Amino acid sequence: MKIRLYNARIMTMAEGCSLLQGEIWVENDRILYVGDGTDLDAFCKRTGIPGLAADKEIDCEGNVLMPGFKDAHTHSAMVAMRSFADDMPLQEWLNTKIFPLEAKMTEQDNYDLTQLAILEYLTTGVTSVFDMYLSPKDIARACVDMGMRCVLVSGLNKFGPALEVMEERYLTLNRMHPLISYMLGVHAEYTCSRELLEQVSEMVHKYKAPLFTHISETRTETDECLERYGMTPPQFLDSLGLFDYGGGGYHCVHFTEEDMDLFAKKGLHIITNPGSNTKLASGVAPITRFLEKGINVGIGTDGASSNNCLDMFREMFLTTGLAKLKEKDASAVDAEEVLKMATVNGAKAMGLTDCDILAEGKKADIIMIDLHQPNMQPLNNIAKNIVYSGSKQNVKMTMIDGRILYYDGRFLCCDDVEALYAKANEIIARLSAD
Repeated sequence: MKIRLYNARIMTMAEGCSLLQGEIWVENDRILYVGDGTDLDAFCKRTGIPGLAADKEIDCEGNVLMPGFKDAHTHSAMVAMRSFADDMPLQEWLNTKIFPLEAKMTEQDNYDLTQLAILEYLTTGVTSVFDMYLSPKDIARACVDMGMRCVLVSGLNKFGPALEVMEERYLTLNRMHPLISYMLGVHAEYTCSRELLEQVSEMVHKYKAPLFTHISETRTETDECLERYGMTPPQFLDSLGLFDYGGGGYHCVHFTEEDMDLFAKKGLHIITNPGSNTKLASGVAPITRFLEKGINVGIGTDGASSNNCLDMFREMFLTTGLAKLKEKDASAVDAEEVLKMATVNGAKAMGLTDCDILAEGKKADIIMIDLHQPNMQPLNNIAKNIVYSGSKQNVKMTMIDGRILYYDGRFLCCDDVEALYAKANEIIARLSAD
C-alpha cells in the first residue's frame, strides 16, 4: 500500500530541526520518498519505479511531519497504579505500595494494561517504547496486537526471573516479530547481589550484548553502593564487565564527573526521566554536563505510577526547564537539542537505526504535529513551539510501521477503547483489595 502525505512541513531530523516544504510517500512499512515533490519523475527514473500512484492521499494542511518520539524508558503496565500511591519517598513508595501490588499481577493483567498504555503513547506521538516490566512476552503480544514498536529490556533482580529465563527471552523475543526486540538488563545494583551481577556479566560476554539498568537514581542508592563496594553504581557495574559491550542507564541523576567520563569513554547511553525524578524528589540530572561530554542522551517518561502520565511533551519541557534551573542559565539545553533527544538519540540508545530520521528506506514511524492550534501560533520558531508550548493536543497523527494508528483524536488500532478503560479499573480494584 502506498500513502502520500502532501502539503506538509517536514522536519526530517537528519540535519537538526530545519523544515522542508513537501511530501512523503510511504510504501508498506518504509518511507519511499521525501522531498518537495518537484523531482518525482527523476526519483522514479533513479529507482526504476515506473510511476507513483497512491492508494491513499492525506493533505497535511501545512502541518509538521517528523519522526515519532521514542519513550526510551517506561514501565507500560504501571498505568494501573496511576495516582494510586503518590506523594511518598521512592523507597517507601516501592516497598510498601508498588512491590506488593506487582506481586499480585497476572500475565493477562500485564497484557491488558500495556494496551491501555499504548493508547496513551499514541496520543503523545510515541512510536517506540523501551519497556522494562513484568512478563515481557505479554508486553510483546500487546504491542504486536496494537501495532506499537517496542524494545524490551530485562528487569532481572534477586526476586527473579532466573538467568535461564532471561536468556530464553533474549533468544526468542529477538526473533518474535519485526516490531519487537529485547535487550539484557537488570533492575538496579541495589536489587541484585554481587554474585547475580557477575552471572549476568557472563551472559553479556557470551552474547557480546549491551546492558541497561536503573542507575544512580537517588542519593541513597549511590551512598549505599559506595558503602558496600567503595564505588559508585556506574563504576561498580563497569568493574564487573557489565558495560563491556555498551548499553547505559536510566535516570542517572547522581553522577560524578568520573561516572560521566566512564559513560563517555564507553559510548554508553543515558535516558533522563525528569517528570518521575521531580515527582519522587530524586533530584535533577546534570544534562548540560552529559552533553558537554558528548554522551548520547535520550528521554523517557518512566512508569505512570511515578510520573503520572506518559507524555513526551511534558518530559521535553522538563528536560530543558530543569537544566536551566540547575545551571542558572536560560540558554542551557536548547529546545532543538531536546527534540533530538526525544527522537534521534532515543532511537540510537534503543538500537532502532531504521527509525531515527525521515529518509528514503527508513521505517515509516511518522507523526503529524497540528499547527492549527492557538498554542502553536504565531509560527516564529516551530521547533521551539513544539518543546516550549506544544502539548498532546497537537498530535494529529501517529503512524508506526506505515500504519496510521491514531488520527484526529481517533484510535484506529482498538475496536473498543471504553472496554480497555473498564478492564484497567477492574484490575486495580482486584489488585488493591485486601
